[in-house]
Amino acid sequence: QVQLTESGGGLVQAGGSLRLSCTASGRTFGYVMGWFRRAPGKEREFVATINWSGGSTYYADFVKGRFTIFRDNAKKTVYLHMNSLNPEDTAVYYCAAERSLSESVNYAHSVAIRYDYWGQGTQVTVSS
Repeated sequence: QVQLTESGGGLVQAGGSLRLSCTASGRTFGYVMGWFRRAPGKEREFVATINWSGGSTYYADFVKGRFTIFRDNAKKTVYLHMNSLNPEDTAVYYCAAERSLSESVNYAHSVAIRYDYWGQGTQVTVSS
């Protein structure tokens, strides 16, 4: 069993930055980690994913060049650093874990149903 706890959300002005953290407890070796978000009135959507070692990442097109996902396995934490935020980025951000030793991640890992564990989410609000 893996428990995921997100933190780092908050209110930021357009153009600003935030860094989200997702800390895992329990057995965490060998997990692909992903970030998803759900904006008000919209479906949950994929944001970014990273393989178990941190050597492979994959992003949704709308965040490429603005967001960076990385992980520190010693701390059992995955991060999402977000730059150039705009009001359309306002959402609850969730991290998720998929049991996988895949050496690379790609579009296939953008599918939410693949993930076995989910956090409770952290709110990000970007003001204009």
